[in-house]
Amino acid sequence: MNNEETAGEGGRQRGYRLHNVAIPARPLEAALYLVATPIGNLGDITLRALETLAGADVLACEDTRVTRVLLDRYGIQNRPFAYHEHNADEAGPRLLQALEAGRSVALVSDAGTPLVSDPGYRLAQSAIEAGYRVVPIPGASAPLAALVGSGLPNDAFLFAGFLPAKDKARRDRLAEFVAAPATLLFFESPHRIGATLAAAADVLGPTRRASVCRELTKTYEEFRRGTLAELAAHYAENANVKGEIVLVVGPPEERPADEADVGAILADLATSMSTAKAAAEAARVTGLPRKELYQRLLDMKAKDGR
Repeated sequence: MNNEETAGEGGRQRGYRLHNVAIPARPLEAALYLVATPIGNLGDITLRALETLAGADVLACEDTRVTRVLLDRYGIQNRPFAYHEHNADEAGPRLLQALEAGRSVALVSDAGTPLVSDPGYRLAQSAIEAGYRVVPIPGASAPLAALVGSGLPNDAFLFAGFLPAKDKARRDRLAEFVAAPATLLFFESPHRIGATLAAAADVLGPTRRASVCRELTKTYEEFRRGTLAELAAHYAENANVKGEIVLVVGPPEERPADEADVGAILADLATSMSTAKAAAEAARVTGLPRKELYQRLLDMKAKDGR
């Protein structure tokens, strides 16, 4: 391969370096390339991703400073172009114009796989609607890394992104997943993880298995496993949490064989407790969601005319 084939705009060399060995990258066909990048450890990148980053005519990213660290690590001279939620309306059309001109466009997020909880979805959708080719370059993914490290069932899983910040909205959102027959994955900020675990224990059930996966692939990577109630108690006492978090919650536990037992437990507790306290205690005993038991108890009292 000669220098003309590997030269990019402004005379830059299309290529990357591995262990001080220069490797040329061929120019890419015109398309939108969605390139997964490391979620922490810069060694977690594929050769195909490096060649794509080096060979693309245009490289779009969330934060040019973050992407520059990765490019410098591998000796890639491509100059990143900012595309994020605050400039998507302006930058998106410019990237589509590049595709229309027959140029290759690579898109990366700050970490992990593009389009997962970032504005890249809008660009990909627009490119598809305009008839341009969209090419995924797979690699690191925080939800998948958390799932396989959590020790929870992975035959069926549901990624739900970030939960709402406000408590009521958060609980309403969690309630939508109470009966979902799958392991649940959420992104969460460190300063909200305690409140989220408390809400999840209340809505999904205190004995449901879960794992708080923090700082994945980084030096202080941590998997803290237990029931939702146990994890909620831990983070209530340890509020000074740092780092990026993926919360993984196991699927619903099997219901008791005899639903009449649950009714009997509720009826017995209701004789000496308020409706709210009876539902909470029944949730602790049965492992069923408190909200569901609370509603069931209200229905029982309405039927009895109380």
